[in-house]
Amino acid sequence: MKKLHLFMLKSFVGPFVATFFISMFVLIMQFLWRYIDDLVGKGLEGHVISELLFYVSLTLVPMGLPLAVLLASIMTFGSLGENYELTALKAAGISLYRIMKPLIVLIIIFTIAAFFFSNNVLPYANLKASSLLYDIKRQKPELSLKEGVFINDIEGYSIKVDKIDKKSGMMYNMLIYNHTDRKGNYEMTIADSGIMEADPTGRFMEVELYHGYTYTDEGLKSNNNKTYPFRRVQFDKQYFVIPLGDKDLQRTDEDLFKNSYGMLNIAQLDSTVSALSLRLDSRKQRKAHDMLRENYVRKQERNPKRDSVIREETRGVVRNLDSLYRTFDVEERKNTIDQAVQLARGAQTSHMNDLSINKRDEEAVRKYNIEWHRKFTLSFACFIFFFIGAPLGGIIRKGGLGAPVVVSIFLFIVYYIIWMMGERAAREGVLEPWQGMWISSVILLPLGAILTYTAMTDSAVMSSESYTNFIKKIIGFFKKKNKNA
Repeated sequence: MKKLHLFMLKSFVGPFVATFFISMFVLIMQFLWRYIDDLVGKGLEGHVISELLFYVSLTLVPMGLPLAVLLASIMTFGSLGENYELTALKAAGISLYRIMKPLIVLIIIFTIAAFFFSNNVLPYANLKASSLLYDIKRQKPELSLKEGVFINDIEGYSIKVDKIDKKSGMMYNMLIYNHTDRKGNYEMTIADSGIMEADPTGRFMEVELYHGYTYTDEGLKSNNNKTYPFRRVQFDKQYFVIPLGDKDLQRTDEDLFKNSYGMLNIAQLDSTVSALSLRLDSRKQRKAHDMLRENYVRKQERNPKRDSVIREETRGVVRNLDSLYRTFDVEERKNTIDQAVQLARGAQTSHMNDLSINKRDEEAVRKYNIEWHRKFTLSFACFIFFFIGAPLGGIIRKGGLGAPVVVSIFLFIVYYIIWMMGERAAREGVLEPWQGMWISSVILLPLGAILTYTAMTDSAVMSSESYTNFIKKIIGFFKKKNKNA
């Protein structure tokens, strides 16, 4: 390996490792800030939290890697420019392309490795992180109560609280639906205030309510056709216990999550999209055929004797349906119109249901296609950000964590906003999945090409002095013109 190549690799690897861990730390802190309410106070053991953070950190690698490449590129070439090392290399007749060549090879390796990571490791990490986070949310569900929102985390109950006093723990305007027997919401309790606390063992939740009513539908509770009264009980104070199950974290079967689009690799996504598309097309064709057969050419059962009389009376007269309709009396016309309206309404209802089902499947197909393209776009972002960061660092000539961090964060935010807007447009069907997922790369790739060309040709495009001189020339031109006038 040439000394120049070794020198560039050493200059880049150090900042890259440091910025990668910094980026991962920031992204993990963002995750903790988002889910802090679901993690605090659950009595989780250390190994559970460590396992969750490990899998979450793996899911954040495709996002942290491009940011680390961008930041490290700007820092590396900014430091070389600031210390005049880049100038010395160019003065020795070494072009910027030769200087960047070993790093280009390294970035291509990173891009390929990032794709294989997204395709093979990321689905497994998503599965583990999602299932574990789901189980943690179900642990001690009394802590997940939020103001103004129905909470169904406590099995057999739906609870809504309008206001919670954080200091005393008192809850106000409580609404509790009881469906523990799986017979519907046969019992509802309304209370002005109350307290819900887990007992020391963590296996039960003690509920104490004040000033309210309990409404019970005895007929729905008994689940038979006999008539039972609707019971209402007024209370000033009511106490009952809700079992919470085992205190230890209960793990859910991961098979419940494995078919989600985030848990599949390229081959599985292709297979799922093909199956969904085939099912969707088959349903559309079948429903279209059924609609024509059952609604537009539908034959009503009639009295054969009456039909023969009508055919005999209208023989040679009826040429179309309108002329047949005119042969009916007022009552027959009314009945015919009523039947037609009834059939039309039934066809409309059936068609709306079919559209709803088709829309759901089309959204699912778009989500799987979006995930398919995501595995390529986040990997390709490493390649784009290098060709933005490396020439930009050589142009601004500032190393360290000052200006490079500001510029990197700004560019990454721009990329992320465009990427999120494209993904949202693709989810809503405004854009095709490949258009929505690749729009950020298409926009930023020309920027990288322009910056690379500018740095290689030592163009004055990024020089503030060139713009100042240009403005001075324009001002001088107008002053001279005014004097001559």
